[in-house]
Amino acid sequence: MIVLKLLVESFLFAINALVVNKVRTLLSLLGITIGIFSIISVFTVFDSLENAIKSEINSLGSNVLFIQKWPWAMGSDYPWWKYYNRPEPKVSEMEEILKRSSTVDEAAFMLGVGRNVYYKNNQMQDVPIISVSQDYNKIMSFDLEAGRYFTPVESHRGNNVAIIGTDIADQLYQGIDPVGKKIKIFGRKLDVIGVTKKEGESVFGESKDNRIFIPINYGRSVLDVRNIGSTIIVMAKPGISNDQMKDELVGIMRSIRKLPPRADDSFAINETDIINKAFDSLFAVIALVGWFIGGFSLLVGGFGIANIMFVSVKERTSQIGIQKSLGAKNYFILLQFLFEAVFLAIMGGIVGLLIVYILTFFSESILNFELILTFRNIFLGVVVSAFIGLLSGFIPSYKASRLKHVEVMRSSF
Repeated sequence: MIVLKLLVESFLFAINALVVNKVRTLLSLLGITIGIFSIISVFTVFDSLENAIKSEINSLGSNVLFIQKWPWAMGSDYPWWKYYNRPEPKVSEMEEILKRSSTVDEAAFMLGVGRNVYYKNNQMQDVPIISVSQDYNKIMSFDLEAGRYFTPVESHRGNNVAIIGTDIADQLYQGIDPVGKKIKIFGRKLDVIGVTKKEGESVFGESKDNRIFIPINYGRSVLDVRNIGSTIIVMAKPGISNDQMKDELVGIMRSIRKLPPRADDSFAINETDIINKAFDSLFAVIALVGWFIGGFSLLVGGFGIANIMFVSVKERTSQIGIQKSLGAKNYFILLQFLFEAVFLAIMGGIVGLLIVYILTFFSESILNFELILTFRNIFLGVVVSAFIGLLSGFIPSYKASRLKHVEVMRSSF
């Protein structure tokens, strides 16, 4: 009951400080407001970015591995010279994996190049042309807005057919239904059999809306695939972990390529977890930067709160004396002023959080990216504010609690 009374009185004193000394209090709280705004805005931006990136990465599939020439890695110490002379994965290797593996459920092959594409007098430059095997859509699925996917016969024979993205359809065909029309790629005409459903840009700036998919056997007939980056994509059977599948694939690929026991792998087996871990390290560094930026403002804000509390103690000296003469204990005075400092700091922090919250409403139109102020960041902002109030208010509160009531009463007259 005493604690509740202390909380109520401290809150009322904090409100009174705002009302009586508006300019002084607001200027003093500005540091807390700016500090909390700096920290929480940085965390909000990068939490939203991290969620978007991880969502994009996880859309590739958590049970999917990518057999490639180059391993996925980040950093300036990437030993590219070790991987440069590795051979690119081949369709025949994918077929052998399907024959030998007991952990792989589905496998697909893909390679990509950039080419100009044409329809009559309309053209688009450097469009990604993705050559894929028949089962590609079973692993890296995408929806069709119109038309259909390749038939097994079309994929096997390497027919001159194509599935185009909605951006290609809009820019080349300009309102005409492209299904059944021709599109010119590699100097040859292909039949458009499907249009992918619009997905928009990913957080990495990529989109299937501006891609064209063709059968891999047609791609091999018009391209020198030996020097084009290619990928074998494999998906695990239900109940099989990535580590189990990876261990088996290493053995199968080494057997296919007839590597001696002591020879290094001439291939890389990549998984989305590698990218997630790299971004975790990056965002950990960014979080430290956020604390560093906001820390200086919080330091200034802490001094502002301490200043308010020292002035408040001096102005209420006689009141402290009366309370002590009526039997108020030292801890009561200490907690009264300490709670007041915490409430003042929390008020400044709430203003900072409100500014961040308001900015989230305009983020999509201004940044073309949706920001979300999470409950975790709101809680963090309030806790940090309260902690700063606790630290900065302790010395003034302790000083107030140690005043002798006789001396206080004498000095007030």
